[in-house]
Amino acid sequence: MEATQERKRNNLLYECKKIVLGQIAALDIDRAKTFLEIIHSGNFLKAADRLHVTQTTVSARIRTLEEELGRKLFERRREGAVLTPAGREFERFAQSFVQVWERARLQLRMPPGRTSIVAIGGELSLWNPLLLDWLVWMKENRPATAIHVKVGLPDQLVEQLRTGVLDLAVLYAPKLVPGFKVELIKEEELVLVTSEPQDEDATNYVHVDWGPQLSVDHVLGSGGTSEPGLLVGLAPLGLSYILRVGGTGYFRMGAVRPHLEEGRLRLVPDAPKFTYPAYAVYSEATDARAEVQEALTGLKAIAR
Repeated sequence: MEATQERKRNNLLYECKKIVLGQIAALDIDRAKTFLEIIHSGNFLKAADRLHVTQTTVSARIRTLEEELGRKLFERRREGAVLTPAGREFERFAQSFVQVWERARLQLRMPPGRTSIVAIGGELSLWNPLLLDWLVWMKENRPATAIHVKVGLPDQLVEQLRTGVLDLAVLYAPKLVPGFKVELIKEEELVLVTSEPQDEDATNYVHVDWGPQLSVDHVLGSGGTSEPGLLVGLAPLGLSYILRVGGTGYFRMGAVRPHLEEGRLRLVPDAPKFTYPAYAVYSEATDARAEVQEALTGLKAIAR
């Protein structure tokens, strides 16, 4: 009897979700996404390139949107597209509109037996061990929550947050985005390690691009030169390279600790260390959702 009632409730919920999706689709989600992309890109041409449509299509979508709203949303100037007062007011509605659409799509794909779903993204350097440990924590502590995970570059992840594809992203140096919260999760430590038995040769220094502020500090702190033998933009690649052929470089302590314990790497004595904090970024609109708060709880527990 209870199982039959549960199936009826699930069927009703599914039908309600389909109705919501139909209503949103009728309003044309593409126009809202186009509007937000122009804001993000700065002009109609760049928005067209990012959306993989013609500039004529972008202009037509905005023109239709302005006609329906009865207000002009953009002013075209030499420096690009500038929001009008009505456009600034409409921005928050468009943001919520797109996020609701993406949330509905996720909910409809929720696997049987799961009661909620959370979509999380992270930079590649963060997946091992922080977010891998978080996935294990969620399986053990929140088994009824379905999880969608994405790995990407910071700008890509912020864009997915902005459009509602992600509920939460873990980033090293997040850009401040209106309507989003930023919360410190973990303060990583960047340390200089080497595979060499003695102090490293400058030509064996692998320069990892940790961002504009730390790049100069790393070279100066390592005793290297302004033109390192190898410059990489991806820390796991640099670390794998050193483990295979030898060398020296700055990496997160969490990533190199197992190799230090195994004796494959060692810390360079007296080398400067740098703080490299990781942050959780999420929309103010999703702040009250239980699954987002549970994800944050897990991230903080793992970080501790």
